[in-house]
Amino acid sequence: MPLSTRGDPRRWRLTKTIEVEIYSQRYVLTGDAEEDYVKRVARYVDEEIRRVSEGMKTATLSRLAVLAAINIAHELFQAEQRREQNEAEVERRAVCLMESIEEQLEPVRKR
Repeated sequence: MPLSTRGDPRRWRLTKTIEVEIYSQRYVLTGDAEEDYVKRVARYVDEEIRRVSEGMKTATLSRLAVLAAINIAHELFQAEQRREQNEAEVERRAVCLMESIEEQLEPVRKR
């Protein structure tokens, strides 16, 4: 998400540096997303790594990060599947509504 700017369009491509903490490690991230959004995403990743680590007695950070990434990717794929199903349902309902409207208009058109 680009920085919101008012006035000077040259500032639209500014890049921000944001420091976050994930699993007690500090990371400096650079991009054009809003700071609150980046911190929210980092907090989500941190929570997922901590959730994964609860079931493991010994695991490296890289292993925990990969397992958390797999879980997050799984959530993303499920959300994408739900979105596709919802889009198909909306399309189906829209077709039904259009057919119903056409049926209702048919007698009026014949007049």
